[in-house]
Amino acid sequence: MNDLVKTEPAKAKAHAAPGDNMAWIPGGTFRMGSENFYPEEAPVHRVAVDGFWIDRHTVTNAEFKRFVDATGHVTLAERPANAADYPGADPALLVPSSVMFQKAAQRVDLSNHHNWWTYVAGANWKHPRGPKSGLQGLWKHPVVHVAFEDAQAYATWAGKDLPTEAEWEFAARGGLDGADYAWGDELTPGRRHMANTWQGEFPWQNHLEDGYEWTAPVGSYPPNGYGLYDMTGNVWEWTTDWYQEHGKIAHPCCTLDNPRGGTQEDSPNPSASAGLRIPRKVMKGGSYLCAPNYCKRYRPAARMPQDIDTSTCHLGFRCISRAAGPT
Repeated sequence: MNDLVKTEPAKAKAHAAPGDNMAWIPGGTFRMGSENFYPEEAPVHRVAVDGFWIDRHTVTNAEFKRFVDATGHVTLAERPANAADYPGADPALLVPSSVMFQKAAQRVDLSNHHNWWTYVAGANWKHPRGPKSGLQGLWKHPVVHVAFEDAQAYATWAGKDLPTEAEWEFAARGGLDGADYAWGDELTPGRRHMANTWQGEFPWQNHLEDGYEWTAPVGSYPPNGYGLYDMTGNVWEWTTDWYQEHGKIAHPCCTLDNPRGGTQEDSPNPSASAGLRIPRKVMKGGSYLCAPNYCKRYRPAARMPQDIDTSTCHLGFRCISRAAGPT
């Protein structure tokens, strides 16, 4: 049976939420990571976090538009890349573009991600499914095609922050310590889909049992124990932590207090082309493209590195605030 997270009483005076539709997450201690799925999630280690506020759902297209209208912000995907930063790169990849999923027509080699990922010129947050698409009918869907700097800019404008990996995972567990999923240990309890993921054989066969091929409107699935939506599936979410192996930050003899993962120097992408070493942040939560045959990362412990100079069609974010909480 999963243990309940040991929470600590808030020590500050009562305060209202610092933003609309935010939930208070009491501070506590939990077992971070997993040793049941992928090596980058191990080892399990004890972590303590202070209380914080967090958005109940990922930032939507409507919310991001308000930010853009107020600030004139132009996202990374809407700007051409600086050729000097990418020596030897194909000029076709330097135009304003973003990474899009391309469904395969048949089984493909799963060791080569180029079989389903491609840069698409004109894909950006306003055109989430390609240059000919728009946002009509998608205002309540999570914003995508946002690079780390775009998410950080929004958080600053909103008077908030982006979560650390530890804060994000603690919130995603919803009060369950050690459970595989945000709702327990069964992926589809009573055959009910609890998150927007891929059903079938990735990347060519999606049975759409959950009703969605791309993103779903935020709040389409049951909330976790803290009242948070889509902490699993739908879109991956940016965190502030530089990516590094858990083994480099875990200490079996003690509990880590409010850890922040790594430094920029710890987290370059060693496989980047043309000798580039683009630093990477941790993204959490999995997405609508996570499938049992390829990516069982629709779990709180799941983690992946993401280059900070890249935006994709399945990566968004939510914000937190470390303002004092209620008593």
